[in-house]
Order: sequence, then structure tokens, then C-alpha cells
Amino acid sequence: MLGFLRGDADCLVTTTIIESGLDIPSANTLIAERADQLGLAQAYQIRGRVGRSRERAFAYLLYPSAEALTEEAAARLSTLADHTELGSGFKIAMRDLDIRGAGDLLGEEQSGHVAAVGFELYCQMIDEAVGAAREAEGEEEAPEPVRLDVSVDAYLPAAFIPFEAAKIDVHRRIAAARAPGELRAIRDELSDRFGPPPQAVENLLALQRARIELGLAGVRSVEFRGGRLSVTGVELDSDGSGVLAERLEGAVYEWRERTAAVRVPDDPEARLAAVLAMAEAIREARQAGDAHAPSGV
Repeated sequence: MLGFLRGDADCLVTTTIIESGLDIPSANTLIAERADQLGLAQAYQIRGRVGRSRERAFAYLLYPSAEALTEEAAARLSTLADHTELGSGFKIAMRDLDIRGAGDLLGEEQSGHVAAVGFELYCQMIDEAVGAAREAEGEEEAPEPVRLDVSVDAYLPAAFIPFEAAKIDVHRRIAAARAPGELRAIRDELSDRFGPPPQAVENLLALQRARIELGLAGVRSVEFRGGRLSVTGVELDSDGSGVLAERLEGAVYEWRERTAAVRVPDDPEARLAAVLAMAEAIREARQAGDAHAPSGV
């Protein structure tokens, strides 16, 4: 191997071990025997061992005959032939998912028909099961997700993310985010992959940020009815309720029902701004209450 790197040998005969990230800039020709027996990701990695410098490279993937190919093998080889440009790894990964399927996680063999419960509910059930397992291991239990019932345009437009599988993955990651830093990382990734996010995507990220902050404050649900935004499950003392009224004009806290409410114009932008303002005000009210709480001895 070292001799080949130095240029002492013109040919290197090897197994599929070369797929493991070897960088040999001088290699410009690759011949893969029985490429029909390679997985799509494996063949893609092996093909990437050549063409790693300025020299033009060639990759020959050999197989016995077209008649001897299985349907899946033919699909794998045609995928590699169709995607030869730089940055085609994601397209190949999506094609690999189409060929092999998503596995039993979403299939009937293990989980039943996911369509019967819905994808979001299924993800929530998975999160609850993982949370229960972590709690059994002594890890800190994550707060319950806050139910938001506010009519705001918050979604991933098809014009922004044209790939359905990518949209599902991004939706799942946003819903599973438990810290504002995770949402910032997702937004940066979306900007890098698809361009500046449209307003609907910004709204989706903003609502999840508000859900995170409200969840940390113990809020159970947020809803908008008849021009009134109400938040249930809030526990504030007298100092906290005073801060809430000061930070959010017109906000009223009902300690018996543990509800904070404020009048909001019936406008989507106003509703979103009210949710964000309520989350910020409750966070500051909780901090004020904690600051005035007596310390233990």
C-alpha cells in the first residue's frame, strides 16, 4: 500500500476495504469486479476513491451480463450511472431508500400500519417510549410537549424542500428539538441546503422555539379562541404575575386555573407575535419568582 502511494506500483489489487475513506490523489482508474453484488452506498464509496485530484478519472463497474442482473442490482447500477456529478450523495441516498425501503420501523411487522395513527403521533409515541427508558436509567425526564392550537402558517413549502423524504426528516427534527440552539442549527442547515427560509418556515421554527420555552415553564397547552390567547399550566407567584403584567400589556393571570391570557387581534402575524411575547414574558416571570424564592438552609 505504501509503495502504491509512493508511485512504485501502477496497480493496486484490493478488497472492498478501500471504501473506508482512503484518499489517493494519484489514482485515476478503478475497476470493480462483480459490481452487481455491491450495495449502492458501498459502490458509491468505492467509486469515490478515484477522481480525487485534477486528473480525469474513470470507474468501470463490471458484471456478468444484463440478463443475469437482479432487478435491485440493475436499479443500483443505473442509479450510479445517472448520478455522477459532484454533490450527488443525497440523491443516491434517497434512491437507496426507495430501493431497499425504510425497514421495519415504519412497517407492519413491528409497528403496525403507521398510517392508522399518523406520522406525528407515531413520532410522539416513540419519544415517549425513549423518555420512559431514560427515566428508568436515571436520566432527567424531558418536559411534556406543549400543545399549540394557534392558526398560523407554519410549514415546509414544497417549493422550498421539493423532496418528500427530506421534508419528513426536517419536520421530525424540528418537532424533536428541545433547545433553541438545536433550532438555530437546523435553520443554518436549511439555509445552506435550500436557500433563505420563507416566512412559513420561519414561523414553524419560531413556534417550536416558543413551545420549548413554554414547556420549560410547565405550560401544557396554548390556544387562541375568540380573540383571546390563553396559556394553561402556568404556576406564578405574586412577583411573577406582576412581572407578566409588566412585560406583556393586558396580560391577566388566574392563579386558581393556572392560566395566563391576553387579548390579541384576529390576525396571523399578531397571533404569532403574541405567542412569542407570551413565552418570553412567562420565562421572565418565572425567573423573577425564582429570584425572590427563599433559599434552603
